[in-house]
Amino acid sequence: MMIAPRGAIGVIAAGLLAAAALSSACARRPVPGQPVRAGYSEKGEASWYGPTFHGRTTANGERYNMLDFTAAHRSLPFNSLVRVTNLENNRQLVVRINDRGPFVRGRIIDLSYTCAKVLGITGQGVMRVQLDVMDQKKAAAKLERQRAALRRLGVRTWTDEELASI
Repeated sequence: MMIAPRGAIGVIAAGLLAAAALSSACARRPVPGQPVRAGYSEKGEASWYGPTFHGRTTANGERYNMLDFTAAHRSLPFNSLVRVTNLENNRQLVVRINDRGPFVRGRIIDLSYTCAKVLGITGQGVMRVQLDVMDQKKAAAKLERQRAALRRLGVRTWTDEELASI
């Protein structure tokens, strides 16, 4: 057995500790209210919420609109734009975080009804997805294209004033 000098062991141990700290910091869940850089990703189950909550106030103070591309996440900052990929059919959407949840163990995101429908989740109720925080400028442009596509299809969303009257 070869014995390394005390100084070499200290350097190796320090390097291992630094690597462990760095890897755990990269894998850490976002802290609510703190910015999250593009590239953060997580996999898990998604669920959706619809008519029962339509018009109710979300955690960020908006009215929930089941026909918009929004979602609830436990810790991503409000207004974060996230690409959600259904891992069973590879459909993707950009959603905006405007609420907190889900509050069911094992689920990582609650999608609006429209998001769930487009992603093909409504029949099953729950689906495996991947979330990827995107570059916010590119994601905002994609979100607007998604909204325009809905309008072309004749799907109407409500204004804040209309939602307030519900």
